[in-house]
Amino acid sequence: MTFRPDRAFNDLPALPPQHDVETKPVLKACIEARAALAELKASGRLIPNQSVLINSIPLLEAQASSEIENIVTTADRLFRFASQTGGSPDSATKEALRYRSALHQGFAMLEKRPVSAAMAVAVCRIIKGIDLDIRATPGTALLNEATGAVIYTPPEGKAVLQEKLSNWERYIHEAEDIDPLVRLAVMHYQFEAIHPFTDGNGRTGRVLNLLYLVDKGLLDIPVLYLSRYIIANKRAYYDRLLRVTAESAWEDWILYMLEGIRETALWSSAKISAIRELLDETGAHIRQDLPKIYSRELAEVIFVNPYCRIADVVSAGIAKRQAAATYLKTLVDAGILTEMKAGRENLYINPALINLLTEDRPG
Repeated sequence: MTFRPDRAFNDLPALPPQHDVETKPVLKACIEARAALAELKASGRLIPNQSVLINSIPLLEAQASSEIENIVTTADRLFRFASQTGGSPDSATKEALRYRSALHQGFAMLEKRPVSAAMAVAVCRIIKGIDLDIRATPGTALLNEATGAVIYTPPEGKAVLQEKLSNWERYIHEAEDIDPLVRLAVMHYQFEAIHPFTDGNGRTGRVLNLLYLVDKGLLDIPVLYLSRYIIANKRAYYDRLLRVTAESAWEDWILYMLEGIRETALWSSAKISAIRELLDETGAHIRQDLPKIYSRELAEVIFVNPYCRIADVVSAGIAKRQAAATYLKTLVDAGILTEMKAGRENLYINPALINLLTEDRPG
């Protein structure tokens, strides 16, 4: 096998890799990453209303994963437009929100089927907002952003891509003698190397990573903020991917991914603990100072929806519209929420939660 960056890599080796992927350093790193994931899984279960988490950390993941592809928006804009209210978001925000939708809808798909090539197609369609399929035409090449030089040309030919995706799918579910976290690192490399779509491959692959962790029971919900690590170590991410292709440097790549899982699992656990603490403090504040409107459900709804609308309170079954408006305005008067006009309606913002979610430190 000879790899040339400017030639379609139809000789991409099938899985499993011919090199040992469970070296002693890898297995040691697996233990640490698994422990961190177990802590994250336990932390998530301490918040009874899982919507608080599903509506927060996946948006941070959406922002960072999109930024890796130079689609730049802010977490604050994502939270503002997440419920499709308050005007028309810019194109980058729309695209990042589609990533969040892909993660949510992929999570729902897991109830009917495991991670698969068909799921990859469905996820990429949501991310891109178009009815795409496996690419059939040649001409795809990955370039060095600084120099414009071709650094990788993925395989070509729809039949070739479908065959390689079928092999990829069998490996991630049938290689049960290999630790699932090692399989995740291998599957992510192979998916990126196959590069089955004309665009959206990186984001699709990162959604599949989180869905795979849920699929294998290592997480209950997809709340690992893995793209944060990739953003902070972006050059190493691409360098190690390419070194697997050029040098079969599997160990370095797998260790990179395992460290990313470990570090971001610990970060995500700390962030969830901080969210839970803030939710409890806010609930206690409302109960003590505003007992006439207090309910745990009211405290939770302004965490599920950091940019809350009257309709959110109504749909949560807390109050009818007039009372819901009174409750939210009372929270504004108490300094818990702030209010802003957005078109024909008002948005009620939870600034303490937004600040917590948008600052990089975990808590």
